[in-house]
Amino acid sequence: MEKIKVLLVEDDPNLGSLLKEYLDAKGYSTVLAVNGKQGYDVFSKDKFGICILDVMMPIKDGFTLAKEIRAIDVNIPIVFLTAKSMKEDALEGFTVGADDYITKPFSMEELLMRIKAILRRTENKSVKNSDQNEFKIGNYKFDYKHQILDLNGIQHKLTTKEAELLKLLCLHENNVLDRNFALKSIWHDDNYFNGRSMDVYIAKLRKYLKEDPSVELINVHGKGFKLLPGK
Repeated sequence: MEKIKVLLVEDDPNLGSLLKEYLDAKGYSTVLAVNGKQGYDVFSKDKFGICILDVMMPIKDGFTLAKEIRAIDVNIPIVFLTAKSMKEDALEGFTVGADDYITKPFSMEELLMRIKAILRRTENKSVKNSDQNEFKIGNYKFDYKHQILDLNGIQHKLTTKEAELLKLLCLHENNVLDRNFALKSIWHDDNYFNGRSMDVYIAKLRKYLKEDPSVELINVHGKGFKLLPGK
């Protein structure tokens, strides 16, 4: 059975190393980042089952990082580690999309129980999302496996990259698909030339979807793209 990959972002080197060692010993595959910027870079290049984020970090705090992670994957479970016991801190954590938070100092056993509980709640939802191959986009039907976009029986055969990009947009429907995440997922590199190539594919997808005016594929300046699938 494949190990669940955990992104741990903690700037305290002693605590970070201890948590990584403990979670690895409990059967997880843990990647440790030491600040928010590094945490984002790591997350955007790999696929994780859960994120554990320290709140107070240099360069980029945990709340900011969580918002950026949510822009890439709206369903990824997030647990905050906080040294504060303030009610406002916890409330802000839930506002930006935390599934749980735990106040330092805490026992590792307690953190492990929280992780297991969250993963049980989200397991079915995550599997469904990652395995889904058929989508409804307004009046369109999109068959990812066969790379076919169908509108009332009129079918358009998509290229592999068109299909991969459209699937990512569908999985993030009504949310922003992060530009760099899409590039690294499909082109495996977010360089300038791949970025221009992706813009061409976005334009093609927009052209394919224009027959249903309720469907919108919009650019979100500085962030990425958003598919509004209509009714």
